[in-house]
Amino acid sequence: MATRPRKRAKAGYMISAVAELYQLHPQTLRLYERVGLLKPSRSQGNTRLYTDSDLERLEVILNLTRELGVNLAGIEIILNMRDKMGEMQSQMEAFIKFVRNEVARDFIAGVDRSARNAIVRAAPRHAFRVEK
Repeated sequence: MATRPRKRAKAGYMISAVAELYQLHPQTLRLYERVGLLKPSRSQGNTRLYTDSDLERLEVILNLTRELGVNLAGIEIILNMRDKMGEMQSQMEAFIKFVRNEVARDFIAGVDRSARNAIVRAAPRHAFRVEK
């Protein structure tokens, strides 16, 4: 696969530049858009503009087709799962951050929440040594 240049325009790449960069026919890019694999933005003149994230997604698509032989239906499933996994990871990170903040808040306040919120309050357990 061709590598992208490091310095990129903010507005995005036109279809001809992307097709040349990745050695694709522009119709292939249009097909990927038509089946929903790529969603480039549009300029005021309705020209397709591919962003950095579009190019990263295109690289995944090309790897799946060229290297692994996956068809378009398979690519759609893989990309949807990939997107959902990314969303789940973000949610998990937010949850972990929330839990850490709650634990830190309670630690700083010196409050034992488990005893305060317990249905039945119990004294702390003591360990007894049993000799045989």
